[in-house]
Amino acid sequence: MYFASNIKFLRKRRGRTQDDVAAALDLKRSTLSGYENGVAQPGIDVLVTFSGYFNLSIDTLLKIDMAKLSESQLGELERGYDAYVKGSNLRILTTTVNSGNRENIELVAEKAKAGYATGYADPEFIGELPVFNLPFLSDKRKYRTFQLKGDSMFPIPDGSWVTGEYIQDWTELVSGKAYIVFTIDDGIVFKIIENNILKTGKLTMFSLNPLYEPYEIHINEVKEIWKFVNYISNELPEPVMPEKQIFQSIAIMKNDLQRIKAKLGTDISDISEAD
Repeated sequence: MYFASNIKFLRKRRGRTQDDVAAALDLKRSTLSGYENGVAQPGIDVLVTFSGYFNLSIDTLLKIDMAKLSESQLGELERGYDAYVKGSNLRILTTTVNSGNRENIELVAEKAKAGYATGYADPEFIGELPVFNLPFLSDKRKYRTFQLKGDSMFPIPDGSWVTGEYIQDWTELVSGKAYIVFTIDDGIVFKIIENNILKTGKLTMFSLNPLYEPYEIHINEVKEIWKFVNYISNELPEPVMPEKQIFQSIAIMKNDLQRIKAKLGTDISDISEAD
């Protein structure tokens, strides 16, 4: 149980003294100190009080060692995404940090995707991935970059590096938005999703390229979901012509075709007269 270390950790994280918290919870400071040091054991009414004060479930206060969570995971909890409240398991993401204790953005290249299927939760594997940072992204959230393979998300070029923000609460996925979805069977895929988790327990996956048919996956197959943030590529995407330009191009093609037909007709008549 982690209750003692958790309430001490949370108190210090919020910059509050034992006197501050004791006064807010109508406790003696010595009693609070006993709870933090593990000398005194709280009853259910005390657990409920601490749960309300820190806005966390009792299960989280008791079962999760919060000192080992990353900054992005702590941020999710502080924003109200407590997995025990929502009736699911807390997903502990393996991550790395730099010398300033800021979380890195790990790069998962195409050649590393096969290893990611078995090593995504292995600190040693994740620790060996190349890392970088983008200063314009929030240091309160977790990001990871994956290399895109294929043309299913055309016009985003093959080989692009797609960066995603880690999503803790999957019920908050927005239909029509792009996500990087990782499953053991399908690996890492980048798709537009339709969120049907609450209705059918499934996600419908759409490609930008209309040549690829949509398909469904059950949420139980999913291991990680990352919300699309940006992509990096050394290629420009294919231009999309505006409607007016398309009509002009068609008109020019029709005129060219008519001139070709007219010229061919003249050439044929000349040949006939010469014979």
